[in-house]
Amino acid sequence: MSEWDYRGVDAVVNIWTPEALKHRPDWRDDFFVGKMGVEKSTSDGVDLNELLSRLDSAGIEKAFLIATRAGPKGNPSCYRIPYELVARTCAEAPDRLFGLAGIDPLDGMSGVKEFEHAICELGFIGAHFYPHWFEIAPDAAKVYPFYAKCVELDVPIQMQVGQSMNYDKNFPRRSVGRPISLDSVACDFPELKIIGIHVGIPWADEMIAMAWKHQNVFIGSDAHSPKYWPESFKHYIRTYGQDKVIFGTDFPVLDFERTVEEIDSLGLSDKVRRKFMRDNVMRVYGLEA
Repeated sequence: MSEWDYRGVDAVVNIWTPEALKHRPDWRDDFFVGKMGVEKSTSDGVDLNELLSRLDSAGIEKAFLIATRAGPKGNPSCYRIPYELVARTCAEAPDRLFGLAGIDPLDGMSGVKEFEHAICELGFIGAHFYPHWFEIAPDAAKVYPFYAKCVELDVPIQMQVGQSMNYDKNFPRRSVGRPISLDSVACDFPELKIIGIHVGIPWADEMIAMAWKHQNVFIGSDAHSPKYWPESFKHYIRTYGQDKVIFGTDFPVLDFERTVEEIDSLGLSDKVRRKFMRDNVMRVYGLEA
């Protein structure tokens, strides 16, 4: 358990229950165990009780579970985690788990309506987008109807920026999520709360520039171990970006407890650590009340 008098909020967590894993393709172990170094026991599945126990051990109170939409429908390398599955899981621990609704820009207005249902009827608190899975950049016209709906519903959207990964050797993906592509989105939708997750690596400085320029752009720190973060990103968290960065792991990519231990080794002040681990995300997602 953390020594701090508050508990963190992890804004990027993949739902990894045995039920959810039935919806993922068979490249899971090759990527997560073989490439990312995830323990095989974790890759095989983490049920709800085990997830909550791991969060407790790391001093994390809340986690945002992603109903991922990864790639075009019908492609065997791609997958979707059903909204209803994530909603049911969150309902089992409603004070601790919150859903993020993945979007597929190829779904058009039917996808926008389904997303609205997830927010208004299923209790999801925001959107999630993987540009590289569709090879559709964040500033593409196909995504704009979803941005407009996020503004209408007053919910944030988080999306991966930085390089893509080749999860399946049969489905290589181009890196279409340069952080600079958020510039047009933030200008066109100044009311839209945008979180560029995965730090923006290898273009972290570009991501910092976007968050510095735009009041409505934030950075998610997930998917890259804190001990390997660029020095410019660590400096940003400590200083002029202390209100703009949000904690996350992208579990199971990063282990909760190990990630928190690495953050604590950065020597953040108590004030900065609390903003980073909890206050910023609670404010951005409107969970403070």
